[in-house]
Amino acid sequence: MASKTLDTDATSASPSGKTFLGHPRGLATLFMTEMWERFSYYGMRALLIYYLVSGGADAAVGSQGGGLAMKATTATAIYSVYVSMVYLMAYPGGWFGDRVWGARKTVAIAGFVIMSGHIALAVPGQAAFFLGLLLVALGSGLLKANISTMVGQLYNGPEDPRRDGGFTVFYMSINLGAFVAPFVIGTIGKEYNWHLGFGLAAIGMALGLTQFLLGSRHLNPVSSEVPNPLLPEERKRLLKKAGLTVLGVAAFYGVVAGLGLYTLNWALVPLTIAGLLIPITVLARIKRDKDLTSDEQSKMSAYIWFFAAAAIFWMIYDQGGSTLSLFADKKTADSLFGLGFSATWYQSLNPLFVMAFAPVFAWLWLWLSRRDKEPNTIVKFSIGLLLVGVSFFVFIIPMTMADNGTLVSPLWLVSIYLIQTIGELCLSPVGLSVTTKMAPRKYASQMMGVWFLAVTAGDCTTSLLSLAGVSLNGTGIIAMQASLAALAGFAIFTYRKKVQALMGDVH
Repeated sequence: MASKTLDTDATSASPSGKTFLGHPRGLATLFMTEMWERFSYYGMRALLIYYLVSGGADAAVGSQGGGLAMKATTATAIYSVYVSMVYLMAYPGGWFGDRVWGARKTVAIAGFVIMSGHIALAVPGQAAFFLGLLLVALGSGLLKANISTMVGQLYNGPEDPRRDGGFTVFYMSINLGAFVAPFVIGTIGKEYNWHLGFGLAAIGMALGLTQFLLGSRHLNPVSSEVPNPLLPEERKRLLKKAGLTVLGVAAFYGVVAGLGLYTLNWALVPLTIAGLLIPITVLARIKRDKDLTSDEQSKMSAYIWFFAAAAIFWMIYDQGGSTLSLFADKKTADSLFGLGFSATWYQSLNPLFVMAFAPVFAWLWLWLSRRDKEPNTIVKFSIGLLLVGVSFFVFIIPMTMADNGTLVSPLWLVSIYLIQTIGELCLSPVGLSVTTKMAPRKYASQMMGVWFLAVTAGDCTTSLLSLAGVSLNGTGIIAMQASLAALAGFAIFTYRKKVQALMGDVH
C-alpha cells in the first residue's frame, strides 16, 4: 500500500541534475530507504507471531524455544493491534510532516525511531519487546505518511509525464524489501535465534537511514519545508493537551499496577477499542463538517461504503501473518519437491505475486478500458471482497484435512495467498485512487490517512475477537469470516447503482 502523495509545482525537482532509470536522482534515495525500511518491517513481522507463541502450547512441535510462550489467541491479538497501530500512526504522521517537521526531517526521525525499536526487540525480555513494538509502530507511521510525499515532490507537478512511472518504481521497492526479508530475517530469526533476527532488522533500517541521510541532497528542497507550520499559540495548546494526556494515562496505569490488577489486557483492550472508535470518529467528523458542499457530502456517503468494505477485506487479509502463519508452522509440511524451508517463507509469497501480477492487472484494466468493458470501482471492490472470502473458504479444506494430524501440502497455502493477492490488486490500488478522487477539498491531504484507518479498523476487529477468547484457527470462525466478506461483496454489487449515484462524477 502506498502512502499519501503531495503535488508540488517546484521547478527544480532534481537539484543535482542526475537521473535514476530516467527519473530524478532523488528517486534512488527514496527507493533504497523504503526498500530497507520494508525489509526491516516485514522481516520482523514474519517472526512476530512465532516469537510470541514460542515455548508455549501453541508452538509447533520441535520449534525453537526462548519466545514469550503466549496462547495463540493472545499472540494474534498482539499481532493485530501492532499492525493496526502502524496504520493508525500514519494519520498523525502526515500531520507532523505538514505542520511540525516537514517531510524530510520527519522521515529521518522516523528511521531513527524504527531502528531503535528493532534494537529493543533484539534485547531479550518482555519489557524490551513491547517497547520495541511501540517504537517500530510509531516510526513506521511517521515514515509511511511522508516518504511518498517526497516522491511526488521530485516531479514538476501532477502533469509531469514521468510521475506515474516514478511511483511504479517506488512501489517496487516496497515489494522487493518485503520479498527478501522473510528469507533472511525470517529464516535466521525463527530457525536459529530470535534476537539475532530482530537485530538484522535493525541493521536493515540502519542501512536505509544511512542511505537517506547521505542521499538527501538529491531531494527537492521543498521537502525540508513545513507547509503549514503550527502557530505559537497552537503549539502551546497542543503541548499542554499532550502533557495532560500523558500524565493522566501514567497516573491511571500507575494506580492499576499499584493495586496489583495490571494484566496485558489492560493495554490491549483500550488500544483495540481506540483502533475501532478513531476511524469511526474521523469519518463522522468529516461527514458532519458543514463546510462541505452537497456534492462532497454525497461523495463521503459513498466513501463510507468503500471504507467498510476495505475494513472487512483487511480483517481477513492481514491474518496472513497470524492465523495462516500458525497453520503453516503446525499443520503444513515444511518441504516441497524435496526442498525444506522455514514457515516464514510464506510471507514472501504476497510481494512475489504482487510483482508478478501488478503489471498484468495494469495491462488488463487498460485493455478492457479500450473496449469500454473495464469494471468500475464498485465492481472491482466487490471482486476483491469476494476473492478474499473465497480464500478463506479454500482454507477450510486443508484445515479439515489436518484435523487428524496430517501435515497438508504447502501448495494449499500458496493457493490461498495467491487468491488473496489477486483480491488485493482488485481492491487496494483502486481504493487509493478513489480516495484521492472523492476527498473533500478541505481534507485532500488527510484522506489518504483515512484510507489507512480502514486497515486499523479491520485488524482491531481481529484483535477484539481474539481478546474475547475466540480461536481464529477453527473452521467455524473461518467460515463465518469468509461468508461475511462474500456477503459484503454481494451487497456492494447489489447496491452499486445507489453508490454510483452518490459518487457523482467519480467513476
